[in-house]
Amino acid sequence: MTVGAVIVGIVLVIVAILYWITPAGSLPGFAPGFEAGSTHIHIKHGVAAFILALALFALAWFKSGPAETGATPPASTN
Repeated sequence: MTVGAVIVGIVLVIVAILYWITPAGSLPGFAPGFEAGSTHIHIKHGVAAFILALALFALAWFKSGPAETGATPPASTN
């Protein structure tokens, strides 16, 4: 799950950059926000993709931490 989150996060960063530098008319036809002949840049689409990428990186970070162990029983005094 950690590796998958990192890979999808990297893809979303690339998508965010694509939205920030590519006019809507030059986006791939399957991309949300594609408008034939438009010169509009979709800043908000890029921000949304970047925020999702950050969330996935945070998920991967927390999942890669040390495993939580249960509470240890109290020591016996016998």
